[in-house]
Amino acid sequence: MVVGADHRSSTMILRDRLFLDASELPAFYGRLRRAGLDEVLVLSSIDRTEIYTIADEPLETGDEIRKLLAANAGVSRSDIENQSYLLSGGEAVKHAFAVASGLECLVIGDARFLDQVGTAYATATRENVAGPVLGPLMDAAIQVSEQVYKKTGIGQRPVSISAAAVEVARDIHGDLARCRGLLIGAGEMGELLGSSFLSTGLGDLNVTHSLETRAEAMAQQLNCHAVAFDSLPQRLEEADIVITSVNTRRFVLGKAMVAAALRARRRRPQFLIDTGVPGDIDKSVESIEDAFLYTLDDLERVTREGRSSREADAQSARDLVSQAASKYADEPGNPEAPRAESDNLELMRRKVLEEAEGDADKATRLLIDRFFRGKRNR
Repeated sequence: MVVGADHRSSTMILRDRLFLDASELPAFYGRLRRAGLDEVLVLSSIDRTEIYTIADEPLETGDEIRKLLAANAGVSRSDIENQSYLLSGGEAVKHAFAVASGLECLVIGDARFLDQVGTAYATATRENVAGPVLGPLMDAAIQVSEQVYKKTGIGQRPVSISAAAVEVARDIHGDLARCRGLLIGAGEMGELLGSSFLSTGLGDLNVTHSLETRAEAMAQQLNCHAVAFDSLPQRLEEADIVITSVNTRRFVLGKAMVAAALRARRRRPQFLIDTGVPGDIDKSVESIEDAFLYTLDDLERVTREGRSSREADAQSARDLVSQAASKYADEPGNPEAPRAESDNLELMRRKVLEEAEGDADKATRLLIDRFFRGKRNR
């Protein structure tokens, strides 16, 4: 079973509160164990937090998990109950496969979710809670995702959007090495675009968020700079490229603020990318001279491939996931396989912990490396 909150079920505000970074996971796993969840896996990223576990009574266990999430995030039980989902049995298996395959994210085909699933699996293994059921499930999810990316073209969609954003930026500003960027928020598409701009030569990138810890976490992820949210007007004036990824259902940038920034910039153009769903930037900004506002739909229109081919790829990927989930549920295979897989993971965990000499970050990196190396060698 799985209990979770993602970009479809919840607000960005709640997801920000639910987010668990690597340093918080050991303590949270301890709370889960004390609640009687001996086999459990936590997947927490910018746009989703999910708890996978095994339960005879999913509804009762789901209530306990929601209680723990609410307490850890400092929010009410009703907030969690109204903005989360509970899936069990075959639906939970299908969901796990879809998440690993990039079908449940804001931008379908985002391959980073495979890495996030692998990291979550490695962390659960290190904490000795992956178990004989969840371990093979995550193993299968990763195998399915590899087939989805191999047999369909969904992985090209986020790549094409990023490429389109870089193309438009170069049309407006020329050499990106002379440009400064500003990322407002911590959504998955914002992270993807920020990473893409940096990898293609953007001179500098600042990240800001209403929660300082989220800005710092994103800046560390992108290897750039976190700046205070109350300095937004000043940072907006400095930015040649602005990416918003807030998704709070209210505008973070209005017409007056952008107009003031452009006056301070002495009419130097500004490229604004609104990844919010719904939008983070007031559409009236489009009427301001030298403000070039693009949404994700606008960037998709820049790409060469038609929408119909992307939808066909996504449907093909969903069909593969459904078939794999049905096969996994109907044909569990050798009953000793989960036990053998668990034994292998336990041996790997012990060896890695010995080599890491108590360094949790190093242990996680080693587990991820050996897990994926093992997958490639099979």
